[in-house]
Amino acid sequence: MKLSILDLVPVRTGQTTADSFAASKQIIDKADKLGFTRYWVAEHHNMPSIASTMPGPELMHLGQGTERIRLGSGGVMLPNHAPLAVAELFALLAAVYGDRIDLGIGRAPGTDPITSAAMRGHLGEGRMVDRDGRAIDPVEQFPQHVIDTLSLMTPEGLRIPLHGGREHVLKATPAAVPGTQPLPWLLGSSGYSARLAAELGMPYVFANHFASGATTGMKIYRDNFTPGAYGDQPQTFVTANVVVAPTAEEAQLRSEPFLLQMSRLRTGGPMEKLHLAGDDVRSVMNDNERMVGEELSKNWIIGDPKSAAAQLEELAARFDVDEIMIQPIAGAMDGEDPREDPGRVQTIDLLADELLGADAAAESVGADA
Repeated sequence: MKLSILDLVPVRTGQTTADSFAASKQIIDKADKLGFTRYWVAEHHNMPSIASTMPGPELMHLGQGTERIRLGSGGVMLPNHAPLAVAELFALLAAVYGDRIDLGIGRAPGTDPITSAAMRGHLGEGRMVDRDGRAIDPVEQFPQHVIDTLSLMTPEGLRIPLHGGREHVLKATPAAVPGTQPLPWLLGSSGYSARLAAELGMPYVFANHFASGATTGMKIYRDNFTPGAYGDQPQTFVTANVVVAPTAEEAQLRSEPFLLQMSRLRTGGPMEKLHLAGDDVRSVMNDNERMVGEELSKNWIIGDPKSAAAQLEELAARFDVDEIMIQPIAGAMDGEDPREDPGRVQTIDLLADELLGADAAAESVGADA
């Protein structure tokens, strides 16, 4: 099985944003040495517990010194950005890192409605309108913006028709080098994105770490896939929230800060930095939050190494995939260095030992020596 990582660059009590990025740099460096396939960062805005807001610049920093792991976005929320801006940013990443770049594209805003409006320049009197003065909704334009973004990153570029039968050719710069263009992935949690990915012949990822319905989404994608520029066969994997520790008890303990955060997100509770595992989180979690969190966590993988590995193998078999992208959600404990994330490092270390073979263990020992 291939293992990959989704990183929201979490921010916990006692951490600065700089601290959280230092901790995530350790995560990607470790994953690169252990043989993980991809490392993706996400786009979220106005959330105190998440530092990852701009995948492109973050990957330029976090990827430094890595040698083989693929670097990508999980994802860029395209309605927040102009296609040319996204295409040029990822063309730049490809110029620096070669053929290791994935461009994961999503349709959701990645934030609340007010912040979303601010991202699109809609606050105050600002409005995006067409030539007839009608308001434009970037979400409705999503399919065309996906096509435009992909075209801009090709050597041929995007051909824009002009009056008089002329056309203007627009290309992302740095110029795309054949064979090094970013590999695009469409991300989604609904049938809409599955159908669009199939129609465009794109690789597709179902966001199983926060949504149900992966079985339906995968079937829609596979049944309707159209071969094209990105291959003759569907390419897909699923995501999962994962906490692994030497014992099931420690894994459960380290899962609770994220459990609280997700329950508050669903119930409209206060959004704060992640609490620490143990007394810090348990002192504020009420019965309703625990009940909601426990219901949400039924889809998570929490346990000791052998149990977690078995659950991941079952998940891969259920969806007929050979790759799982884990979001390591293990919380930190009091006294742990704010520039490190021992629980998350432990999760990927232990899974690598179980699922990536003896080579992973040898790499880890060599890296820590």
